[in-house]
Amino acid sequence: MFTKYITRPKEEAGPREPCPKGKQRLTRTFALCPRDDGSPSESQLCSDLSATSSRELVDSFRSSSPVPPSQQSLYKRAAEDFREDPWSFSSCPEILEVDQGSCLGAKVDDADLDYEIVDQADLPESENSLQPSSGDPCLSTSSIPVRRRPALKILSQVTVLAFQGDALLEQISVIGGNLTGIFIHRVTPGSAADQMALRPGTQITMVETEPLSKAVLEGMTLERAVRLLQRVNGFCCLSVKVNVEGYKKLVQDMEAKVATSGDSFYIRVNLAMEGRAEGELQVHCNDVLHITDTLFQGGSCWHAHRVSPQCTKGTEHGAVPNYTRAQQLLIGLIQDMAHQSTVARKQPSGGARKLVRIVSVDRTKASPLWSSFDGGQLDPSWAEEPPTMGFWAESCFTLVPYTLVHPRRPSQARPVLFVPGVVGKILIKKLCLLHGFKRCLAEYLSQEEYDTSCQRGDIIQEREAPGGHYCVTRRAVESLMEKNTHALLDVRLDSICVLHKMEVFPIIIHVSINEKVAKKFKKALQRLGTTEDQLLEAARQEEGELDKAPCLYSSLAPDSWSDLDALLGCVRLAIADEQKTVVWTEQSPH
Repeated sequence: MFTKYITRPKEEAGPREPCPKGKQRLTRTFALCPRDDGSPSESQLCSDLSATSSRELVDSFRSSSPVPPSQQSLYKRAAEDFREDPWSFSSCPEILEVDQGSCLGAKVDDADLDYEIVDQADLPESENSLQPSSGDPCLSTSSIPVRRRPALKILSQVTVLAFQGDALLEQISVIGGNLTGIFIHRVTPGSAADQMALRPGTQITMVETEPLSKAVLEGMTLERAVRLLQRVNGFCCLSVKVNVEGYKKLVQDMEAKVATSGDSFYIRVNLAMEGRAEGELQVHCNDVLHITDTLFQGGSCWHAHRVSPQCTKGTEHGAVPNYTRAQQLLIGLIQDMAHQSTVARKQPSGGARKLVRIVSVDRTKASPLWSSFDGGQLDPSWAEEPPTMGFWAESCFTLVPYTLVHPRRPSQARPVLFVPGVVGKILIKKLCLLHGFKRCLAEYLSQEEYDTSCQRGDIIQEREAPGGHYCVTRRAVESLMEKNTHALLDVRLDSICVLHKMEVFPIIIHVSINEKVAKKFKKALQRLGTTEDQLLEAARQEEGELDKAPCLYSSLAPDSWSDLDALLGCVRLAIADEQKTVVWTEQSPH
């Protein structure tokens, strides 16, 4: 490609500044493909000159000299434009960058000068045809300092600002959260952020620092975002976009005390906490809380609302420990339980309230607790930090005090699964005789049918048979749900995760078993060829597995029923209640 400099005709020049003596005013045009004789025709020159004038390419540098403007001049012009109309910079992605004086080893007098970098690969063909003619090694063909023309105000796009972010949170303050996004709320006058024309209402979508570390702030809690921004102490790149309406609504809600931040998510609590201090919320293991502020009361607490089983609205509210503090409490509680004697710490099934639900995370795999909010966009180098980072950070521990949950509201009759399974076999036989309940039987599938069902992911549970397989299938369960009939499932607990992937959310009824209760099943157990000891052992094993279930369950205490008929009545009431409640589901932590 060639770049031609053509003398501007006097009649087109218009009023101009006087030229330096001996110099002609030049204008940059598109590169011209030479003719066979090596020179362009006059008509081609005029055509290109006209096209150039119509695009106002001269104004891209505001210069009457063929020598490119200085970096200081470019910085001044870019800064003026951004101050006049900062929102127009949302039309790229573009980069406004502070020159670090490192352009291929070149040194400049002022390391704080900044200018705009436009990647030629991202420009339209007509603009990308402009190439630097200078031999300056600092002017690469892929990114050269140019004067950007006024941009279209496309609010959904992102601008990248690169500047010296020493003690960034002393230059700016932020508000927001995982629901609203993270917004700049205040800017310190005279700071580097102020010089880059960052203003209240600008949403930060990503932060990058040196060495190559980046984190996406969209979907991140306020606590997590503040911790990350506190670590920025040097040259950084902020990806920002305009979201004036979102910012205004958040500020209005905060001023009206409708909200204290932009955070909003639900958690399942995996330990009991007394909440002794004033303003703290007492919570039980397996409570569901709505978190609305992750920097409540200085940052070590979250503001939480206890959620009613029938809806997602909170009832009681107060402060709960943040993720790090709750994790420390969980570890301490487990240690205290371990120091107790076996007799003292053994809780009779269905007796005292559960203190702890043991949930662990495999750190070698992506944890849904973290990735649900940061989308896996957190650079690994950011994760190498102490566990004080909070809810979404990698931790040196794998025990999980809070589990992220999402509300579901099934409209059709939900399938029913019983724990322990031996009791389920007894109850299913009795419930099948009642209206609205039907056993979901395993069906025989040939090898070809089995392979097809496996490919579609329709197998819930299976066992091999001669020439094929007996399987509980998605088709069988959904056919009963469509008839508004509760499908009674005789499947293992690990089938719950399979059902959730199918968007089928079973009701789980847990019948607490102790030695006294086991005797009530004596005759029914004999018909199944099972002993009381086997029932007790199965109950202990399955209750341990129940902690890993990705949803809540209904538990029937031993003293709530006297015989099998009374138990059947309790089960029917529990199923009716569970059908009305919100289903809180979590992804498997493994």
